[in-house]
Amino acid sequence: MSKQKRIAIITSGGDAPGMNPAIRAITLKALKCNFQVIGYYCGYNGLIDEHYTELTTRHVNDIIHRGGTIIKSARCPAMHTESGLLQAANSLRKCHVDALIVIGGDGSFKGAEALAKHWSGQIIGIPGTIDNDINGTDATIGFYTAIDTALGCIDKIRDTAQAFERTFVVEVMGRDCGIIAMEAGLASGAEQIICKELIDDEQLFLDKLKEDVALSLANDAAHSYVLVMAEHSLSISAQELAEQLKTHTGVDSRSAILGYVQRGGAPVAGDRILATQLGIEAVKHVELGHTGIMIGVENGQVKTTKLADTSDTHARNIDFVAKLKEYRL
Repeated sequence: MSKQKRIAIITSGGDAPGMNPAIRAITLKALKCNFQVIGYYCGYNGLIDEHYTELTTRHVNDIIHRGGTIIKSARCPAMHTESGLLQAANSLRKCHVDALIVIGGDGSFKGAEALAKHWSGQIIGIPGTIDNDINGTDATIGFYTAIDTALGCIDKIRDTAQAFERTFVVEVMGRDCGIIAMEAGLASGAEQIICKELIDDEQLFLDKLKEDVALSLANDAAHSYVLVMAEHSLSISAQELAEQLKTHTGVDSRSAILGYVQRGGAPVAGDRILATQLGIEAVKHVELGHTGIMIGVENGQVKTTKLADTSDTHARNIDFVAKLKEYRL
């Protein structure tokens, strides 16, 4: 009798709404294939510490609507060291794991690549990050929910901006990618969208921005004015930008940093469906014996990308900047 295949799952890096639906899909599909499933707690830390649990139907049946991740997530500095990688690899061998499915972002996939040099099992990646900064997929798990969360907050800020005739600088997450700012800015009708992909010379950009804001406010003094700003897009903070705008325009300007609220909450339908699709496809590729790949969806079609190529986002950045310029009104 052939040995029962054992699949392990980790959720790694920043949490993203939709990780639980992905865990559910992987587990249910794997059990149908007569595989055993285990979940390591707290990302790669669980591998190193040999902290895991077996996942069954009972564990995942009622988690599709829940934010966060039932097996927790974390950063793992030890995976940047040779000793940490060796510990993780030895843990997988000790636990007789045949395939590891990593749900996470760019850093998590780099960890998977490094781990593959010390462990011969299959490794499959699923893109799970609100930042949507992974090459090889149109959307990452958590992105749709993060946009909806940001949009709800910006709409509320717009109400108070209108009531007080204020200017607001709203900072959204995105790490090194401005796509959350772009999508939330377009959806909310923000007067300005600030992300580093649009900035060649910061001082020139800021000078023009201040003039544009001043001109708009001069033409309509009772007009609310909202700027959506991606984190790390400027060398100054959202608060400092608001202060500079106030000085330049004479109009009261405030800042609002949305922060971690964008990573929480129940996943919206788009993230639940994407997570389910990617989870099922990941198990299919385990069945086929594939390794070193990430499962994504582009133009409605499932595709695979080598883990080593998932961080090449240059083409994606060009595409979304073109989209922003085309649809700005």
